Amino acid sequence: MSTRIKIAGLTKTFGRSENRVKAVDDIALVIEPGEIFFLLGPSGCGKTTLLRMIAGFIEPTSGTIHFNDRDITKLNPNKRNAGMVFQSYALWPHMTALENVAFGLKVRKLPKAERTKRAVAALEDVQLAHLADRKPGEFSGGQQQRVALARALVIRPEVLLLDEPLSNLDARLRNDLRDEIRRICKSSGITTVYVTHDQKEALSVADRIAVMRDGKVVQAGSPMELYRHPTTAFAASFLGETNLLAGIAVSGGATGSIMGVTTAAGILQGTLAGDIAEGQAVRVSIRPEALRADSTGIISGKVESTTYLGDVAHHLVATDGGGALHVSEFAPGPRSAFQGQVRLAAKPADVVILAD
Repeated sequence: MSTRIKIAGLTKTFGRSENRVKAVDDIALVIEPGEIFFLLGPSGCGKTTLLRMIAGFIEPTSGTIHFNDRDITKLNPNKRNAGMVFQSYALWPHMTALENVAFGLKVRKLPKAERTKRAVAALEDVQLAHLADRKPGEFSGGQQQRVALARALVIRPEVLLLDEPLSNLDARLRNDLRDEIRRICKSSGITTVYVTHDQKEALSVADRIAVMRDGKVVQAGSPMELYRHPTTAFAASFLGETNLLAGIAVSGGATGSIMGVTTAAGILQGTLAGDIAEGQAVRVSIRPEALRADSTGIISGKVESTTYLGDVAHHLVATDGGGALHVSEFAPGPRSAFQGQVRLAAKPADVVILAD
């Protein structure tokens, strides 16, 4: 049975008196059984500290962590039955891949035959059984990452913890291994907590994501929910590219309402991300791909530059009202409308009005 992780009021403070810093600040999360849950945020936001508290390497200042009904807040790491894959992989250089993977089973005093059987099966899961006798120095970075993953999974942990496991790999290899990690985690049914600062990694692998900033969770939800319906300007700008425009609410409304906002680019219709009062200062988030060339569009401007990438073209449009907008055009052709003067439009559902 997969494990449910419940985190309540979790706080970690470093330092003393006036130099005290809250690395993690009163976080409450529920991670469902079998879920791949991402902690996403910039360096210093507290995501790795939170992961290490779940692992047991850092003791919380306050709050609790439960695996199902078991309170593991004060348990030693070796008592939690959690497997961890470190950013550095931390493989023993003098051991073969098979010996590295079997090491945790040896510590648990399993018979040698059982250790070998389970280690081989774990290497098969990551498609490296044929290289079981090689040592880490003979592996590529991607292969080392797979060995580290197999070592974490072979102990059959309740929870798998991944600390930026792909950050040391080149872009192409990271892309190849994203699907592999998701396949392995889903086929094993294990509850997984994954730390990264890579937005594309989070969007492509996660079931749900918690966006963190200054030790707090800014917003949590599915990748599509966070991308299409951010609730803060930080969440909107950190999870993918967006255009942020300052504006004034034409009228008041409740979350989810469609209303107008006066901006330098004109009066735009959008969807409220929170309750907003008439005349309130707001910001409008519009993803580049949500903008389209439309002769009836409210926004008018001039195409200043274009970056052609084959399947997509990125345009920079200087608006007549001041400021610039980034626009993505998919499958661009020689008769693209994004030349010279252009008018832009977006559906109200794709224009998010933010109270912050």
